[in-house]
Amino acid sequence: VQLQASGGGLVQAGGSLRLSCVASRRLYSSHFMGWFRQAPGKEREFVAGIRWGAGTRYYADSVKGRFTISRDGAKNTVYLEMNSLQPDDTAVYYCAVAFRGLSTVEDDYNYWGQGTQVTVSS
Repeated sequence: VQLQASGGGLVQAGGSLRLSCVASRRLYSSHFMGWFRQAPGKEREFVAGIRWGAGTRYYADSVKGRFTISRDGAKNTVYLEMNSLQPDDTAVYYCAVAFRGLSTVEDDYNYWGQGTQVTVSS
């Protein structure tokens, strides 16, 4: 599976962005799609995830209430709507797929997108 992430950019604090991640082939109900991010000098961290079949959503505490993950099965696409962005959200954002289901651990993910840069200015 190839994952293509897009939608990053430069935004002012308080602004919004929507990231997209398109999978090269159909995903199945058992799969789990996640968004991670890595800020300069920091480890990559889980941001949000969604069960492909049921649509159940999971969020890191740091983004709850501000970020929304969703999917479009017909387009094999997962989205990350990011609102009320803050400078601490500045990072490279990656999408990834875990074939074995729900996980917030990056080692459990099978394929990764190339990352898209999000920069939030103060």
